[in-house]
Amino acid sequence: MSDATMSAPVPSGQVKAKQRPAGAMLRFIATRIVGLVVTLFIASLVVFGALYAAPGSPLTYLTHGRTMSPDAIAAIKAEYHLDDSIWQQYLRWLGGVVHGDFGTSIIYNQPVSSLVGSRASATTLLVLMAAAIVLVLGLAIGTLAGLKPGWLSRSAMAGATGVMAVPTFVGAVVLITVFAVDLEWFPVFGAGRAGLDELYHLVLPSIALALASVAFVARLAQTAIRQELSADHVQTAISRGLPRAVVVRRHVMRNAAMPVLTVAGLTIAGLIAGSVVVEQVFQLGGLGQFLVNSVQQKDFPVVQAICLMYVAAFIVLNTLIDIAYTLLDPRVSIGKKDS
Repeated sequence: MSDATMSAPVPSGQVKAKQRPAGAMLRFIATRIVGLVVTLFIASLVVFGALYAAPGSPLTYLTHGRTMSPDAIAAIKAEYHLDDSIWQQYLRWLGGVVHGDFGTSIIYNQPVSSLVGSRASATTLLVLMAAAIVLVLGLAIGTLAGLKPGWLSRSAMAGATGVMAVPTFVGAVVLITVFAVDLEWFPVFGAGRAGLDELYHLVLPSIALALASVAFVARLAQTAIRQELSADHVQTAISRGLPRAVVVRRHVMRNAAMPVLTVAGLTIAGLIAGSVVVEQVFQLGGLGQFLVNSVQQKDFPVVQAICLMYVAAFIVLNTLIDIAYTLLDPRVSIGKKDS
């Protein structure tokens, strides 16, 4: 606070931060890490078992539908351990995953790790660009609508609300039609060459991926800021004659930032799943498009690897956001002693 308010009591609603014991913080982080490991283990069970519960068999794709002798079929089953029980196959697969080995692709007959690694950069860059758009535009629109109500902010929020109702693939098709086909400002599909050309090719895909999330973060930011503006401690600060800019910066924005950034972080983690649709529409050749093609071809090892990577990325980001939120805001309780 400013010097004029140093001696004033802490207004109601403004909780004074407290220092946590280092041991309590370490226990909290350790608990979250253990929960992360358990969740990843359960996710691996679901990913592995779901594919084997689906109709169809990888043997059909291994033989390419041809009629083969019993000896040849037995050799193929032995090579891919198809005669083992599902638990034996799972434990063998999990052991390989721990060491970075996701097996061999049934269709390409190449290590899955190399196939996935060569396509991961396009997906990573797409998600990062979309995340930047979500944070910059979402927070800017929400802050404007929360601090300066009027026709401009109402129009911006009305547009954001309308965008939230548009499915990702519909938004992608509209962007392609308007900016790639009609105006010819951007390429229709493809990821381009490495460097600036790749960024240029990913402009429309990243916008399509970020549209709904921008609207969601904007509405959340607007709500959080308006709630803080009407809080008792903010009204008390204003009544004491503090400049509005000071009140907004030190009371409103600071208190509204944490929940907004937390939900924004979870929303960004959700972009990983949405990238599958966008990559398929724009033919980017990333993990999402590779996943769709592998599902159609029943390439089990590839599907398992990509699904596990998507789930792991979401869970890890979720855990990191949870830990960061607690570290940055000392008012959050982490245990019974802090309650």
